[in-house]
Amino acid sequence: MFSIYRPQDVTILLKDVSGLVKPIEYEPSEKYLQAYFDALKRYAKITAAAVASVAEKIFANKGRNVVLVSLARAGTPIGILIKHYLEQKFSCAAAHYTISIIRGVGIDKNAMKFILARHKPEDIQFVDGWTGKGAIQNELNKAMKDFPNVNAGLAVLSDPAGVAEKCGTHEDFLIASSCLNSTVSGLLSRTFLRSDIIDAEDFHGAAFYKELADKDLTYQFISAIEQNFDDLPEIKNPVVEVNSGLAEVRKIAADFKIADINLIKPSIGEATRVLLRRLPWKILVHSLHDEKHLGHLYQLAKEKGASLEIYPLKNYKACGLIRSLADS
Repeated sequence: MFSIYRPQDVTILLKDVSGLVKPIEYEPSEKYLQAYFDALKRYAKITAAAVASVAEKIFANKGRNVVLVSLARAGTPIGILIKHYLEQKFSCAAAHYTISIIRGVGIDKNAMKFILARHKPEDIQFVDGWTGKGAIQNELNKAMKDFPNVNAGLAVLSDPAGVAEKCGTHEDFLIASSCLNSTVSGLLSRTFLRSDIIDAEDFHGAAFYKELADKDLTYQFISAIEQNFDDLPEIKNPVVEVNSGLAEVRKIAADFKIADINLIKPSIGEATRVLLRRLPWKILVHSLHDEKHLGHLYQLAKEKGASLEIYPLKNYKACGLIRSLADS
């Protein structure tokens, strides 16, 4: 077990490659942390309500033998929140694993084999935080062709793209953990697959940033959400057409003459991440007067000198446009 996650919360099916590689992780600046704490204050209750909503759908569908398989790394704290809700509400001790899935590479097949040696395929429920364009769901759909008895359906808190099988809500809202990287994800790096350090029988790899231990907010985030489980607001759930997010992204691409849709980062979470990391080309917003949902974006755009542009967004409340993938 490497990371600060508690063993009772999650089994990490990743190879510890700390010291074998030097993945660069941007240490959270004060601006990062301000955006994170602001998001947590604004959205803790709706995040808790979304956790409850999707957890109840998972329990209704999978029952007591559910096996949560969260997608590292952003999905892991969400998987822990769902696991804790199932324990508190239904006295259900769900198994929870976290595994790697990499765009363009696929899922960790060795991790899937490990899980399937211990659990029934029909009990598996994949978990992530939110959907943007639906790229991870598409990756899962392809990956499960090798595991035909496993349902590729994804469970997320926010599904504005209309691609997840289960969601807390289709509303586009900011999950505070999207503002940070390892310091809200057990101090783990992004996952990767490199044949020089990861053998054919190994799990995908990740590094442990133990040097950031004094900056870690993983359980601070989890606790801040959980303390709202007993006082949940009513959650809004706008009707979204299946896969309509991707259609909207393609329309944006056409309107702004963008050849590669990977340069379009839809959803409040993705737009926030782009603003925190780089200077985006444009930030599209559905309104310049939605302080409740976009106040932090207005402030970040002002500080960065980024262009805000009103656009008739339907599935999303905001969308970041970048010039190259290096800016993402």
